Amino acid sequence: MKVLVIGGGAREHALCRSLSLDPDVSALYCAPGNAGIAEVAELRPVDALDGAAVAALAGELGADLVVVGPEAPLVAGVGDAVRAAGIPVFGPSREAARLEGSKAFAKDVMAAAGVPTARSYVCTTAEEVDAALDAFGAPYVVKDDGLAAGKGVVVTEDREAARAHAAGCDRVVIEEYLDGPEVSLFAITDGVTVLPLQPAQDFKRALDGDQGPNTGGMGAYSPLPWADPKLVEEVLETVLQPTVDELRHRGTPFSGLLYAGLALTSRGTRVIEFNARFGDPETQVVLARLRTPLAGVLLGAANGTLDALPPLTWSDEAAVTVVIASHNYPGTPRTGDPIEGLAEVAAEDGPEAYVLHAGTRQEGDSVVSAGGRVLSVTATGQDLAQARERAYKAVARIRLDGSQHRTDIAAKAAEGR
Repeated sequence: MKVLVIGGGAREHALCRSLSLDPDVSALYCAPGNAGIAEVAELRPVDALDGAAVAALAGELGADLVVVGPEAPLVAGVGDAVRAAGIPVFGPSREAARLEGSKAFAKDVMAAAGVPTARSYVCTTAEEVDAALDAFGAPYVVKDDGLAAGKGVVVTEDREAARAHAAGCDRVVIEEYLDGPEVSLFAITDGVTVLPLQPAQDFKRALDGDQGPNTGGMGAYSPLPWADPKLVEEVLETVLQPTVDELRHRGTPFSGLLYAGLALTSRGTRVIEFNARFGDPETQVVLARLRTPLAGVLLGAANGTLDALPPLTWSDEAAVTVVIASHNYPGTPRTGDPIEGLAEVAAEDGPEAYVLHAGTRQEGDSVVSAGGRVLSVTATGQDLAQARERAYKAVARIRLDGSQHRTDIAAKAAEGR
């Protein structure tokens, strides 16, 4: 099978790494990719938002499957263009991807499907914003209705900060605050059958102790030893399957990766948000534990044959990912700084620990930073404590001027808290 992956972040590196280990994959391409992905896949240039260009590239390569990684191409309809060319695509249509592209649309789908979520108001004026903030009180949860690269949400006790964030958006969704720990649960679906993966937890705040601004994610771990063993089954029955069924009934079937961001509240499990693609950095730890070859599962979703596949198999090991971010992230990041220590990690820590590239590029013989989140250092172990120890040992080998990372990823869970 020839596979083309679209994207160039750590999520796509994790996907490419898993696909490169799949015996059914005879050729692997990534467009546009990054410096790390180049080690496991052949890179090709492409405008990832140009459906016609992606379809043409897939045809030129003779791809049997196209995997669209990021949300922006999906919301732009790239999957539709490739499907129209007769090539199987892992990723939803433009219409179905509105589940991530519009928080208001997602709320409407959840209401129709009876999916438990936070009460909310959609606001377009300052008066509506003030009324919604009054209705819910602090802490205030204000979400940009559109795509914002994981940084469109503000949770704050400061009413003026909430109003300022709302004022910077064309349309916002203001929600009641959901208490309790958060969980990310991915499911692969062909629009009928829903195949949940293993849950993970990510860390959105920039600084230790869940302080600082929201980011795209500073680390993750899996499994969740503190979670109810029946959590996946419960979410499949009350969230994932009803959502997929509702979208099919609307005539916009969702095939690809459905990501449910969940809060385990004192009143039960509630959906915080949906995404229409693999999450970053949760993908890094979930795929580190998946033992079933990936390509056949993604192709089954694209072809509508998931019901014919055997159950997924998983490693009993734990996985931890620590994100190394550039200077000033999540503000305007500094780029172009050389990255050292990558070869040391490969030589000293592999295969239990390895580096997945996000914002990097090759400059001559050097790899340099090219974005906010630069690297995802991922490690496995017999338990979270060992995986965490291995991940941070590898992080210590990386040298990137001005870089930052959290030191408490999976710390509480590893200690049994």
